Amino acid sequence: MVTATFRFYEELNDFLAPDRRKREFTVPCAREATTKHMIEALGVPHTEVELILVNGESVDFSRRLEDGDRVAVYPRFEALDVTPVLRLRDHPLRETRFVADAHLGGLARMLRMLGFDTLYDNHFHDDDIVAIAEKEGRIVLTRDRELLKRRPVTHGCYVHALKSEQQLREIVGRLDLVRSAHPFTRCLHCNVPLRPVDKASVLDRLPPRVQAHYDRFSICDGCRRVYWEGSHWYNMRRLLDGLPNGA
Repeated sequence: MVTATFRFYEELNDFLAPDRRKREFTVPCAREATTKHMIEALGVPHTEVELILVNGESVDFSRRLEDGDRVAVYPRFEALDVTPVLRLRDHPLRETRFVADAHLGGLARMLRMLGFDTLYDNHFHDDDIVAIAEKEGRIVLTRDRELLKRRPVTHGCYVHALKSEQQLREIVGRLDLVRSAHPFTRCLHCNVPLRPVDKASVLDRLPPRVQAHYDRFSICDGCRRVYWEGSHWYNMRRLLDGLPNGA
């Protein structure tokens, strides 16, 4: 029988059984088991893993485990560049785009507020999300760890927080989104990029108070909603200013 000793680090422990957290433990493995198979069998989605060391050497998910192997599994590093030893994924994503599951509508709206292309529909099934992520190279956002274990899902985040604002802070901090954010450039409702529009062309659609006090407007060419820097804009601005490092 093949056995291997595992140690998971930082937040990856949240996925483990309580008696296996923050300690080494030895488990039996199938004779042809890979690192990916065993990591997910222990409860950790592969999309949460950034670095695997087997006997001190960086390996990918396809490495077959041998009797006596010692496996260290790490999440995304915040302050350490592990690129020279990283062997998990062939190609990084060139553009940060998301697809969110049916339980994360509030988070999807807030990511759009930051300017990130985020697909969301509360009628999406898991198969739809997997297909979209694979076809369009999107990061899957979900609170369903089984969804992140799907083989075609190469990039994804398990969202730990329960409330939308906390979820936004979690994802912004974890993926270091501040530098690539472009707030208020995307429609919150249909995800289409906004474009500036002349006040005169939308004047008949504006409430009298808005006509009197605002001069800069944007429009969504998808749903035709008009946006301006009103109280809602300032409330969102305060939320963004409270994110890690601001936005």
